[in-house]
Amino acid sequence: MNFLAHLFLSGSPGAARYSDVLLGNFIADSVPGKQLENYPANVQTGIRLHRAIDTFTDQHPVVRRATQRLRAAGYGKYAGVISDMFLDHFLARHFQHYTPEGLADFAQRIYVQLTARRQEMPPRVQHFLPYMVEHNWLLNYANLESITRALNGLSRRASPGSGMETAVVELQANYAAYEADFLEYFPQLQQHVAQFLD
Repeated sequence: MNFLAHLFLSGSPGAARYSDVLLGNFIADSVPGKQLENYPANVQTGIRLHRAIDTFTDQHPVVRRATQRLRAAGYGKYAGVISDMFLDHFLARHFQHYTPEGLADFAQRIYVQLTARRQEMPPRVQHFLPYMVEHNWLLNYANLESITRALNGLSRRASPGSGMETAVVELQANYAAYEADFLEYFPQLQQHVAQFLD
């Protein structure tokens, strides 16, 4: 999944290890293999949590149904990337259903916490974090214009003909189906994460 879900699923903000788990979950894609051993134990927990979320998501039958729909629409090997973006969109749209904290407040709190620990992040993450904050990615997952911009950016870095820049058209055409996928899948992911963090 994309940043919003990973950050949201980093545990309770009141937990003693929350800041470390949040950091690890955020940087995990830039920490290959056993390089996680270079980080403190609770940051390692966050990295492992991120990987557990990805594995659960990739193997979940509801998510596979969504990616099959995207493959049928012509998005091939990029169906998983697009599905992740769609899932974050629906989390943003339904955020108040899962927490009393407003999405705007959540986003600002997360930006403050991550920025305070920027120097502990891999260089790639240090580089894009200010851009993420400036353009308020977490809040903007809720609107389709921002999803379109994000997918356009991804398409420029993908193989020619990925078609990712048109994926919002597919989302709009089958919005109710993708939304139903999210609403069925996300509570199961929350339960999986709760068990992981116990």
